[in-house]
Amino acid sequence: LHAWECLSVCVGVCSVCPTVLHSLKYFFTGSSGVPNFPEYVSVGLVDDVQTDYYDSITQRAVPKQDWMEKVTGYLPNYWDRETQRCQNDQQVFKANIDIAKRRFNQTGGVHIVQVMYGCEWDDETGVTNGFNQHGYDGEDFVAFDLKTKTWIAPTPQAVITKHKWDGLPGRTEGLKNYLTQICVDWLKKYVNYGRSTLLRTELPSVSLLQKTPSSPVTCHASGFYPNKIMLFWRRDEEELHEDIDHGEILHNHDGTFQKSVDLDVSSVKPEDWGRYSCVFQLSGVEKDIVTKLDPKVIKTNWGRTEIKPETEIKRDGGGKDTSHLLDL
Repeated sequence: LHAWECLSVCVGVCSVCPTVLHSLKYFFTGSSGVPNFPEYVSVGLVDDVQTDYYDSITQRAVPKQDWMEKVTGYLPNYWDRETQRCQNDQQVFKANIDIAKRRFNQTGGVHIVQVMYGCEWDDETGVTNGFNQHGYDGEDFVAFDLKTKTWIAPTPQAVITKHKWDGLPGRTEGLKNYLTQICVDWLKKYVNYGRSTLLRTELPSVSLLQKTPSSPVTCHASGFYPNKIMLFWRRDEEELHEDIDHGEILHNHDGTFQKSVDLDVSSVKPEDWGRYSCVFQLSGVEKDIVTKLDPKVIKTNWGRTEIKPETEIKRDGGGKDTSHLLDL
């Protein structure tokens, strides 16, 4: 599952430059031989916030956010239709596992087929993008190239699928239309429904951490929303790129995010520490949170310190469309 779980965090997030980028993503997982786990699971996310859920045990598509109920004002039978769609897709995934097992000359064991597709929309520039990727047992299987409208097969076992799907121009054109038009239109609807949640702004708490006296100093920002941010170290007024290690943006249990960036201080002279600062920037917020590198405020594992960082504030069928999900 890890291959697509990473995408749920990373797609639509730029760790280098912030932008107002919204995303609608669907994750589908079909499995066999996994104990105490549904044979089929469908999850939808808007801006990395889970919006709906279905599995083969409950046999019912349900909203995961209160504001997703608003969709029934547009389509009264929305959740019934989603349930029916998921029940149909469940059979497709079951068949695809059997096909993939034959392709890889496998019999028993644990096997997983995954699909991730959706779209992105930059509400500042209007630029959109779409993606459709399939995986098998944690590895890439086939992916759709939106520019060429062809399928890419990174493994020999997927070449048959590539030729088969490339030979269906009607469905290919329909997939392009969904990714560039229908998906984006529904993404805009969902963002509007959940604007009080999705368009909110929350600033983080920023801490400096160090495991040992010789370890890098970690600047850790937690509790921010949305996840369009910049977090970096600078010396004087210049952003640093060497001796820096950026962590991924991670989810917090309360729906906010966290991120860290490490600074190797092994070559920094003690008298120069005051020239270094960690800077947090949130898209849409003019003021920055600047935390100066000061030994007195670093949380350590070898001694407790009172942490009061010197921070200065500066600156129609619904969104899902699985009509293109085909047997491999």
